[in-house]
Amino acid sequence: MSIEHFALLSLPVRVGLVGTGAAARSRSKALLNEDRAQLVAVAGRTLERVAAFAQSYGAEAADHWQTLIDRSDIDLIMVCHANCEHGAVVRAALEAGKAVVVEYPLALSVAEAEDLIALAQTQNLFLHVEHIELWGGLHQTIKAHLAEIGTPAYVRYETVSPKNPAPQKWSYDAAQFGFPLMGALSRIHRLTNLFSAVKSVSGQLQYGGGPAPNYTTCRCTAQLTFANGVLAEVFYGKGDQVWHPARYMEIQGDRGALVFEGDQGRLIQAGGESPLVLEPRRGLFAKDTAAVLDALLEGKPMYVSLQESLYAMKVAAAAERSAATGQRIFLSGSQS
Repeated sequence: MSIEHFALLSLPVRVGLVGTGAAARSRSKALLNEDRAQLVAVAGRTLERVAAFAQSYGAEAADHWQTLIDRSDIDLIMVCHANCEHGAVVRAALEAGKAVVVEYPLALSVAEAEDLIALAQTQNLFLHVEHIELWGGLHQTIKAHLAEIGTPAYVRYETVSPKNPAPQKWSYDAAQFGFPLMGALSRIHRLTNLFSAVKSVSGQLQYGGGPAPNYTTCRCTAQLTFANGVLAEVFYGKGDQVWHPARYMEIQGDRGALVFEGDQGRLIQAGGESPLVLEPRRGLFAKDTAAVLDALLEGKPMYVSLQESLYAMKVAAAAERSAATGQRIFLSGSQS
């Protein structure tokens, strides 16, 4: 989908925001610092919480997300709430002729995501799935130094977040969040952005605590074989039975390795090691929001395409099928 095919908007872009969580706060702060946009109204789970949130950002409180979509004075819907409702809100907004920005994932199933992309194309409307991991210091540093390790061969990628004791508000409900690597799609998308097409996927899933559906721990692994020969192991863990936090990525090549632990990075080669400086993770939603407004007002291309996001979803869905069946799943096709 090329951005020049979308109908452009005029100043200021009037925004309706769905959600009151961390992503919604980051979006609202970004909008406050943008002269080209105005946060008009907010909707969320409870009117009391929405009212407090909206007041903080000088917006109106709406009783339901459909109310935002029905308003003629709103041009753009930003979807920042429960993963399980992304598809429904995006569909309703597109059908009402609104431009849409949604935090990943676009939906919890590939089929629904494909339908929504087709609907945006048919309606000649802007649709963007946020992938701020591409703006982050880790990803930018990897891209800047990847050629220095030669031909990549192996990746180990871990993100672990202890929650002890896991609060009830966090407890893992797959119906709300989706399969872990679908809900946390950036773990897959970072790799497909770096290494392109995936040949096969093997996934494993383990829940702890309980009872279902409110598990207090999830552990998910995936082994990806890329078409270019790269092997990748991904581990995502969260809850009150994972005990040591981790943000780790290691990429091995035939001439060296890149190793990242937290905000520290190293380039390892035969001649020794060199430290790598990662830019802080602040301001990523502001960058994404500015890119959205550049696209909507000036027709500039986005930094990530819908097809790239959709492809990452297909890989995550393959990991989910593998975890359910115990079989390795083979994929065909590319991100384009």
